[in-house]
Amino acid sequence: MRCVMLAGMTLFHALVVLHVATGAVGLAAFWGPIVTRKGAARHRQWGRAACYGFLGAGMLAIAMAMLSLFGPEHRHPEVTDRALYDGLFGWMMLYLGTLTIGFVDYGLAVVRHSRERTVLRRPRYQAVIAAVVLSGAWCGWYGWQVGHPLMMLVAFIGIAAMLIQQRYIWRAGDPPRGSPAPKQRSGRAPDYIGEHFRALIGMGISAYTAFLSVGLIRMVPEHVFNPAIWAGPSVIGVGLILYFTIKGKKAAMPPLSGARPHPQ
Repeated sequence: MRCVMLAGMTLFHALVVLHVATGAVGLAAFWGPIVTRKGAARHRQWGRAACYGFLGAGMLAIAMAMLSLFGPEHRHPEVTDRALYDGLFGWMMLYLGTLTIGFVDYGLAVVRHSRERTVLRRPRYQAVIAAVVLSGAWCGWYGWQVGHPLMMLVAFIGIAAMLIQQRYIWRAGDPPRGSPAPKQRSGRAPDYIGEHFRALIGMGISAYTAFLSVGLIRMVPEHVFNPAIWAGPSVIGVGLILYFTIKGKKAAMPPLSGARPHPQ
């Protein structure tokens, strides 16, 4: 039994190191696409680095969550309630990892299949969305069981985001396969650009939430239930979405016409 515990601890610590490494890449690169010119080479390079970093961190988070739930020992003595421990460091970590993967997958896919949106209806993409919704529903229900409203809040945000994605995927009016993407009226950017943007901002929200509420909390365990720690990434992320949405609408507005000469 002792050998099993030592092996479990060694595996968990190895996963933590890899998770920190991949997560650090994603957390640092996340701001690159935001501050660089959209569509430029640097924007795409920073975006790929952030996506792949968060993708790796999300997969490792799921593995660590499974070890926390079914491992042979308790890794956070500051949380004395085992049910609450399972919720925070098990089910919520599993959900946030799945949510991060879901945002990365969708954010890249809407650009890759911008001219054939029906591809996103295939089981390969729908399975990822379903996994996010199911893990989020369980996280929210478990949060209600243990009396932790912030678990319910993060679950609601992720499920709502998946439903918004499904609205885009399943709406009518998809252009025929191989046809050029339709032009938007009034100079607006194509709809898939907005979907891409919101998904990858959501990726950052879920990753930073996981980092602050699960990772950083190891250094400051007395703030494990601090609402500001949990809500901070969502407030900043939603603020960025609103800012760039308003900025895009202003840029799309037609310029005011000057004074016309009097007809002769």
